[in-house]
Amino acid sequence: MAPPLAFQAGLFGDCPVEAAIRQLADDSSTEERGAIYTRREVVDFMLDLAGYSAERDLTRLRFLEPSFGAGDFLLPAIERLLSAANRAGHGFALDDCIRAVELHRDTYESTFAKVVQTLMAWGHSEEGSRHLARRWLICDDFLLAPMRGAFDVVVGNPPYVRQELIPEALLNEYRARYSTLYDRADLYVPFMQRALELLADGGEQCFICADRWMKNKYGAPLRRFITTRFRLKAYVDLSEASAFHSEVIAYPAITLIARVMPGATRVAVVTDVERLAELTSGLMGSGSEGTSDVRLVGSLPADGEPWVLAEEDSLSLIRRLEGAFPTLEQAGCKVGIGVATGADRAFIGLMDELGVEDDRKLPLAMTRDIDSGEVRWRGFGVINPFRDDGRLVDLAAYPKLRAFLEERRDIIANRHVAKKDPSRWFRTIDRITPSLAVEPKLLIPDIKGHAQVVFEDGRLYPHHNLYFVTASEWDLRALQAVLLSDLTRFFIASYSTRMRGGFLRFQAQYLRRIRLPFWKDVPSDMRSRLGAAARALDVPACNGAVAELYGLTEADMALTRNEGAQRR
Repeated sequence: MAPPLAFQAGLFGDCPVEAAIRQLADDSSTEERGAIYTRREVVDFMLDLAGYSAERDLTRLRFLEPSFGAGDFLLPAIERLLSAANRAGHGFALDDCIRAVELHRDTYESTFAKVVQTLMAWGHSEEGSRHLARRWLICDDFLLAPMRGAFDVVVGNPPYVRQELIPEALLNEYRARYSTLYDRADLYVPFMQRALELLADGGEQCFICADRWMKNKYGAPLRRFITTRFRLKAYVDLSEASAFHSEVIAYPAITLIARVMPGATRVAVVTDVERLAELTSGLMGSGSEGTSDVRLVGSLPADGEPWVLAEEDSLSLIRRLEGAFPTLEQAGCKVGIGVATGADRAFIGLMDELGVEDDRKLPLAMTRDIDSGEVRWRGFGVINPFRDDGRLVDLAAYPKLRAFLEERRDIIANRHVAKKDPSRWFRTIDRITPSLAVEPKLLIPDIKGHAQVVFEDGRLYPHHNLYFVTASEWDLRALQAVLLSDLTRFFIASYSTRMRGGFLRFQAQYLRRIRLPFWKDVPSDMRSRLGAAARALDVPACNGAVAELYGLTEADMALTRNEGAQRR
């Protein structure tokens, strides 16, 4: 089998980028490639949605599959093309109809054989079948491979790969080429950018992948890229459906994006993939009205702001609150996340068993310590290698700490952060600021189905699965009542991506979206009501006080309680 095109063309020569591509092509695991395989019901729906239907003369269209894997999308697309070609009588004039790319060599060879078998089953000779397969299939890195011409239809499931799994030289090459590979963006983001760049005028891209990019910080450049040149025609939320052959924790969605003028987006929520076919006509409609299962959302923000695909009434409430009140941080609060060590088994243990100097360890608040809604500390602590000024301590001045760390050096020095700067091998990933431990704060677990906001009076340092909120003006108990309310969950659900089972991400970027009055504008009796409701963990009382504080009507509160409105 021929090597990937990037090697044939000599694009990189003998360099780390080429070595990284070879490693992924020859030796990578399924996890490293981000390979997840899609159910046939989903595949057929996406091909229909993108207009790649055998009823059309597909011989006049160019089809692209950027990461074909085992052929979940490619083989059905080929069958549709062959059916349309037989009906149109074009014979073998199919050389330019399909391009499909796969980097992993063994997967490429396996699917190549399937393509040949499929063509032969449709009456093509073995020689003709191999000819078409060689024309159609490319063994290469889609993000680097030369691609000629534009495509009318792009369909697929781009690889879901975290940046930490991509060799540094290759990641740098991707960053140089793709403006959307920003912050902590996963690999599917530049896949989307390149696929969209390859679309012909009027062409359509239909992908199934995680929908984090639509609301997360790292998705801002991709959102701007799309709204300035393309239109999000349809969005199908599959977070509660089984769209793949294996379970995934990522929250999948189908997006249909076209190189056409901006316009409304058709939105649907699906819990059973067996019902997808019923939605096709409603999602492909061009009228100004939705259906019972498909609703319309107006134009999307063009400035990279998160895409809130909420019901019209819910979106109106969000915008009204955003126009009337400052953000949480503008109102004098600070949002942060606890410490990530990169090696918890080395840095974290029971306080009494951490054999270091007393000023080199801090009591640690972990998720299990606040499961009850109140702090019930289990006695764990974290090693602190930082001085108060933020610099690392001199290990020579702390013989117990040095011995403790050296005993665990193999674990600690093997982390990415340690390899990046071996002279600072014993640092935690995040800097530890000891003053945070003694500051009263609210602790909020990352992943929950409802807002869990726990008051901590200033004794513990938060672990990395906990977000914290401190306040310079607001009383923390009163703030706790606001954050426990349905209004807060409404804000989080509007901006957060959603996980299977209805769980939300209570991350800093979403918490910062919450609107909050200035403390000076809160009447004294309201301050007392909020504080009392929080101390009693009385959510209905929190909701009642918050409704009055924000001037919400009963209809507004009904929206904040409505699960359907909170879905998107």
